[in-house]
Amino acid sequence: MLFLFVLVGIVAGCGSSSSSQPALPTVAPAHVYHLAGFTPTASVQAGRPARVSFTIILPSGRPLTAYKRGSGPHNGVDLIIVRSDDSHLLYEDSDIAPNGKITQPVVFPAPGRYRVVVDAYPKPTSPSSQSNLQLSTWITVAGRAKLHPVPSFSSTVSVDGYRFTLAKPVSLYAIQPAFLSVTVSDPQGRPTRFTPWRGALAHAIFIRAGSLDYFHTHVCAPGATNCTARFGASKIAGSSSAPGELKVGVLAPVPGTWRMFLLTSIDGHRLTAPFTLKVA
Repeated sequence: MLFLFVLVGIVAGCGSSSSSQPALPTVAPAHVYHLAGFTPTASVQAGRPARVSFTIILPSGRPLTAYKRGSGPHNGVDLIIVRSDDSHLLYEDSDIAPNGKITQPVVFPAPGRYRVVVDAYPKPTSPSSQSNLQLSTWITVAGRAKLHPVPSFSSTVSVDGYRFTLAKPVSLYAIQPAFLSVTVSDPQGRPTRFTPWRGALAHAIFIRAGSLDYFHTHVCAPGATNCTARFGASKIAGSSSAPGELKVGVLAPVPGTWRMFLLTSIDGHRLTAPFTLKVA
């Protein structure tokens, strides 16, 4: 799924100045997807809307204009924005113009350097078409950044009075699907009811400390379609079949310390609960 990386292959020719050998042809670098016209190019101010815009260019050199639409969370273009210390995460859904230009106002919470991951789902043209692609760049927010170390593991996180509890942490290994059980209660201690948001009951966004590697899984209702995350031959889909209960899928591409940002919509509140995980 969403942790599909575009690899650039460059074929290099090595020639000789000897007149006894024929000249070798020059081979140009392979064409790849890339971002064009990305703004802002200068630093922006914290707490003020910044206009993020760009166009995704196809390997052919033309703009990407046709995106996947339909049920489930794997559609259009998502912006995943995280500060370099893994302390602030923004998850934005973007508007796409008919000419392929993507525009989204973003309010950055604090000074620092932010990685912007563009997670795009082109409209499939054949059964073998890749499901998505990822491109990234950086935005600097002006001011002196107060960077924070990654917090140690805690099984319970409270957000606006709502309590997220991770039960029985399991051993996690790279490229091996696993599930985490999370219970969520409201300020009165009652199990919460999740409201579908952007195609899922919950979004689990994982960011690796230091490198800011990224992957993303979803929690959907039983029987939901278009909810599965994939990495190579491995795949996983989270589920929720009772109030206050989330079965969160984990499929980390590499080992390390990861921050899991669990995003939900509950009683009209958009909540983000961060957890620190170790992947062996």
